[in-house]
Amino acid sequence: MTLRAPGRLARHVLVICIMKLIIAYIQPERLNAVKQALFAREIYKMSVTNALGCGQQGGYVHMYRGATEEVTLHKKMRLAIAVNDEYIEKTIDAIVEGARTGDIGDGKIFVLPMDECVRIRTGERGSAAIG
Repeated sequence: MTLRAPGRLARHVLVICIMKLIIAYIQPERLNAVKQALFAREIYKMSVTNALGCGQQGGYVHMYRGATEEVTLHKKMRLAIAVNDEYIEKTIDAIVEGARTGDIGDGKIFVLPMDECVRIRTGERGSAAIG
């Protein structure tokens, strides 16, 4: 029930929840360290896929069965994590803590706005679907 003074309109508060999709590309050998750092901050939901990419570290020449080949795409892990606004900084900090070695090729983090999220099983939408 909304209380209001005589002759005044009731005030309704609009709550806006910001949702972000955090995508990180990291070294494959740093995946366990990143997962542990995320779990320590109570961030458990993520998707992980294999990826190939190149960046500042460039390529290298590799000998395979007597043939020289240039490798320009390096193996990476791609993490996709959907978070509500209160978890954005905690997620970024955890990824940096787990992935950083100080060497070129540690990876990148992209933070994208997310307009909608739908949990297929229940039909929940928005921040409730992220959990």
